[in-house]
Amino acid sequence: MNKKIGQQSIQFANPPIIISTANIGGPKEKEGYQGENFDILMEDNINGFDSWEKCESYMMEQVIAKAAEKANKQVSEIECILAGDLLNQLMSTHFAMRTLQRPFLGLYGACSTMAESILISSMMIDGGFANLVAAAASSHHDAAERQYRFPTELGVQRPPVAQWTVTGAGSSLISTVGDGPRVVGATIGKIVDMGIKDTNSLGAAMAPAAADTLLCHFNDFGIQPSEYDMIFTGDLGMIGKTMVIKLCAEHGFYLSNNYQDCGCMIYREEQDAHAGASGCASSAVVFNGHIYKMLQKKQYKKVLLVGTGSLHSPTSYQQKESIPCIAHAVAIQA
Repeated sequence: MNKKIGQQSIQFANPPIIISTANIGGPKEKEGYQGENFDILMEDNINGFDSWEKCESYMMEQVIAKAAEKANKQVSEIECILAGDLLNQLMSTHFAMRTLQRPFLGLYGACSTMAESILISSMMIDGGFANLVAAAASSHHDAAERQYRFPTELGVQRPPVAQWTVTGAGSSLISTVGDGPRVVGATIGKIVDMGIKDTNSLGAAMAPAAADTLLCHFNDFGIQPSEYDMIFTGDLGMIGKTMVIKLCAEHGFYLSNNYQDCGCMIYREEQDAHAGASGCASSAVVFNGHIYKMLQKKQYKKVLLVGTGSLHSPTSYQQKESIPCIAHAVAIQA
């Protein structure tokens, strides 16, 4: 069987199985729409540690261990962990992996990391290179704000287009055998940069990349959006979501009642997140919580998760560069 489909897509010959998931969130996430869908909730954003970064490492450790526990596995049985976060040099992930002591491949896809880690983990499983792999991603609002924007202590006013970085993490345990939804296909994204330089307007910056990957996925597989019960993008927020609907419609693909953005599913309007949620944990907590539960119950029979990421850095922003963006898609079937 030729696993390559069209220009950028993959059809798995032996679809890997997501046998368990786990997620964690902070107090703001607890108060949002996904409050009941978390495995672990923290009382505050530092959780007794002496830095936000250490708290983020803790979150990563916890979701991988919890996913293993829910599948009646030991962490020591995981053959490889594919994971990443938003911080320079994957700081929080690397310190978590120091504790977990498993073979590890670090991934930086910004907020597309959850979908990217599931995609590559599935390639490893389908290719016969491993039998049990963990895919994970994390972000922390305070750590990310300090790195990319301003120290949170300054209380800088955020514009209406800005989104709120999710404090949380999620992990999927992917196996050759077991019960659970299967990863049946994927589309690898490419960089799309429309020249936007405003790092507060990331939903608008990422929307063209999300649309590009969606259009490629539909064309490579020769399908319409109606093939899926639900299509989820990662963290475009309200502005980016509206743009994706319009961009896809211009090419004859209509996203209607079966499309939602994870960034619009986390915070309530009164929580003052402005345009919605963002960060690696946006899609990570929603997929490894709500979406996975719906697949388990077969209330969703087939979903498409499109992780969206803005690949700028503090250095590129200071050098007045525009924002390169990417999106990766994974198709998951109950």
